Amino acid sequence: MKITAKELAEVLKGTVEGNPDAVVTSFGKIEHGKPGQLNFYANPKYARYVYTTRASVLLVNRDFSPEKPIEATLVKVDNAYSALAELLNYVAAQRKAYRRHRGRCRIACSAKVGSRVWIGDYVTVGRKSVIGEKTRICDNVTIGENVKIGEKCIIYPGVHVFANTVIGNNVILHSGCIIGDDGFGNAPQPDGTWKKIEHIGNVVIGNDVEIGSNTTVDKAPMESTIIGNGVRIDNLCQIAHNVQIGDNTVMAAQTGIAGSTIIGKNCIIAGQVGIVGHVKIADNTTVGAKSGVIGNVRKSGEVLFGTPAIDRTVYLKAYAKFKASAEE
Repeated sequence: MKITAKELAEVLKGTVEGNPDAVVTSFGKIEHGKPGQLNFYANPKYARYVYTTRASVLLVNRDFSPEKPIEATLVKVDNAYSALAELLNYVAAQRKAYRRHRGRCRIACSAKVGSRVWIGDYVTVGRKSVIGEKTRICDNVTIGENVKIGEKCIIYPGVHVFANTVIGNNVILHSGCIIGDDGFGNAPQPDGTWKKIEHIGNVVIGNDVEIGSNTTVDKAPMESTIIGNGVRIDNLCQIAHNVQIGDNTVMAAQTGIAGSTIIGKNCIIAGQVGIVGHVKIADNTTVGAKSGVIGNVRKSGEVLFGTPAIDRTVYLKAYAKFKASAEE
């Protein structure tokens, strides 16, 4: 990568203060800034580094006004943090090269592969599957039969997508994801044994979704497990059969969602949260780390802590009393 301050400003719709020909070849943290790097400043916590960084270009908010001279060229934008995300996406897009596929992969004759699709080594694509334009499928990915993958997706190495899964556009599946395998369904028998319940449904993933490494999304016994548009799921999460996750909900690592639970839109589920099956969680709910949700959350916008999860205010009052009694 080689880009000037002027070109950066054009991409990000910003303005330049300083040398417009200053060249950036890499990115770095402001506290470690070196010549040839771009740093960004958005958090006042790092204000002191603005004046010590040796970076060639510094990305800042448009309202930033330095208190003393700065060595770096400034590129001013409306929101430095959002602009950095946009810039990283731009650079990644420039680096991508597309090809039909290598010889060391196995694509069924009835599968349809769109234009400018990149397919790595040892990829398997099943019968009647469809892969949209400009999608990138990395090495050692398995795609089952009748799978539909949209445009501009990235499927990282070692992902397994099982039959009949539907994936929207601009979806990222990180390494080791398992999408559409059987859910955990077993029927108790009179003799104390368990009989497996076959799952013949599928998984449906919306547009602009990102799912972290080694996360599993199980298919439904009937109908679909549904991941809405704009959802972000971290590494090592478990999404059970028939779960529905609303648009723009985010979920941190090691969260487990039991079967047939419905989670609303714009929720925040922190790390190591457990949610029982067959409950409904309202839109805009926040569940604190290590909490356990055992019942319906009916009121939108609640913040829950604890196991079982209760309103944050109630939890903090109870915690204060518990802590005081323990110290007596």
